[in-house]
Amino acid sequence: MGNTLGLAPMGALPRRSPRREEPLPNPGSFDELHRLCKDVFPAQMEGVKLVVNKVLSSHFQVAHTVHMSALGLPGYHLHAAYAGDWQLSPTETQQAKFLTWQFDGEYRGDDYTATLTLGNPDLIGESVIMVAHFLQSLTHRLVLGGELVYHRRPGEEGAILTLAGKYSAGHWVATLNVGSGGAHASYYHRANEQVQVGVEFEANTRLQDTTFSFGYHLTLPQANMVFRGLVDSNWCVGAVLEKKMPPLPVTLALGAFLNHWRNRFHCGFSITVG
Repeated sequence: MGNTLGLAPMGALPRRSPRREEPLPNPGSFDELHRLCKDVFPAQMEGVKLVVNKVLSSHFQVAHTVHMSALGLPGYHLHAAYAGDWQLSPTETQQAKFLTWQFDGEYRGDDYTATLTLGNPDLIGESVIMVAHFLQSLTHRLVLGGELVYHRRPGEEGAILTLAGKYSAGHWVATLNVGSGGAHASYYHRANEQVQVGVEFEANTRLQDTTFSFGYHLTLPQANMVFRGLVDSNWCVGAVLEKKMPPLPVTLALGAFLNHWRNRFHCGFSITVG
């Protein structure tokens, strides 16, 4: 008595909470737009190289590289990198000679990345090279952005603007850069866990040159081996075989490259520790 039981009207449906949309991912850095495709191709090798990587802390790491080649003098490189809120880019020395200074500043938001790079700043000589990047995720698959390169030195000043876009699907990624200096397009496809392929097209308006390249990446997990190969429109073929040596942190690599058009052949061997 005195209690009232309320019943919902017939046919009425319970309210559903609004569906939350997943936030857009960060697009990464501008230099990584073509990274998936680039990683498919083998790196050029010549001579003998020893690389020792050492991580000193979560923010600081160094690498020592000794390279001996028949095409030039032996060289030593010291690569030091600090990663934090503001990042100082690698500083290299070769044959005890100071080469260059470069300062990088990068900010990553939830769905965008902004980067500013200053190269060889000289206030007295009034010369500097500035590179600005910006990338924005419009959807979970589409990324758009651009690059502005500005250089100044006594008697010379100029700027180059490049627009960029990347579309990612389940097993493939297509990327395009277009600017006054030329165009760079790449396509990456992952066939399965062992096989990956990549196609690249580059056009340089200043040099009036175009290049088409095809690369493949084959992984043999049971043998701890990775095989990369390439062929391009300049009649170049090449391949690199990498072999890891667990439990040691050592990787051995052997590569060979042949340019049929110029009748040039070179090979290389490298040892990477760390």
